Amino acid sequence: MKILVTGGAGFIGSAVIRQIIRNTNDSVVNLDKLTYAGNLESLADIIGSERYAFEQVDICDRTEVERVFREYHPDAVMHLAAESHVDRSIDGPAAFIETNIVGTYTLLEVARQYWQGLDDSRKAGFRFHHISTDEVYGDLDDPAELFIEATPYAPSSPYSASKASSDHLVRAWSRTYGLPTLITNCSNNYGPYHFPEKLVPLIILNALEGKPLPVYGKGDQIRDWLHVEDHARALYKVVTEGELGETYNIGGHNEKKNIEVVHALCALLDELRPDSPHCPHASLITHVQDRPGHDLRYAIDASKIQRELNWTPIETFESGIRKTVEWYLNNLQWCRRVQDGSYQRERLGVKA
Repeated sequence: MKILVTGGAGFIGSAVIRQIIRNTNDSVVNLDKLTYAGNLESLADIIGSERYAFEQVDICDRTEVERVFREYHPDAVMHLAAESHVDRSIDGPAAFIETNIVGTYTLLEVARQYWQGLDDSRKAGFRFHHISTDEVYGDLDDPAELFIEATPYAPSSPYSASKASSDHLVRAWSRTYGLPTLITNCSNNYGPYHFPEKLVPLIILNALEGKPLPVYGKGDQIRDWLHVEDHARALYKVVTEGELGETYNIGGHNEKKNIEVVHALCALLDELRPDSPHCPHASLITHVQDRPGHDLRYAIDASKIQRELNWTPIETFESGIRKTVEWYLNNLQWCRRVQDGSYQRERLGVKA
């Protein structure tokens, strides 16, 4: 297959592309606007593959998106391009409305036009896979309750509302126009190449520098933690084997309070960097004012994808978080280039 991956220079998108190039014979076209969160250095080890191509394109630019479809003739779309940081959505929601809603609409329309023009055999094989989040469901009050695919939507932030809107658009294009779609909703991802504004890399890098480790409120917010490489395997399973029109929830079976995650990271840093002048690293934990509308608990029931597609996560929280800390300790240069902005000034493989 030739798969068009939108947002392929982002955290999850780059993991998906690495998974496809390393472990399959498929080809990938990476379509990415290269916002602050897009980093082609996350793809450095596969960027020379003859099965990989890159196009710097905004999904809101219909003319350019149409050109990419004409030139590459994809067999499937994996749509990951999105603004995704909740705090940024609270401070500036406009970009989230534009990219996550208008961009998804634009991509759906181009994909629909393209799909309708395919011959019967290629038309039957085409699929549009929209990658979303568990945050569209809001939060859970009952500690025994889990998000299932039929859980009603109740988004709390501008980010999750924009993703909920994009999910509804995808379902509408499937029902109204017959576009062959799939939707996945995932829990909190962590792992290598994560932008340092997110909790896990932020805590690791701040701890190494002796900076405060900010925790919202008491840190009681519960999330289901999913290693990004497990997620990438699941996404490929869905786009190749999933039943059209279906939604699949993807979770790591690892519910943890945020404060527990922070303490686990600190303990690993104490173990792996015992000579650090900042040991014990937990002494750097600083509780800060909670953000507005902060959901308390997310938890995924991933039994459908396990039952129907035979996918389960490989990593436990303990194995995955250790691998993650070790990766950051071994790749501090990547982190520093993100922190100082040099990754943007020297785009790998992109003409100035």
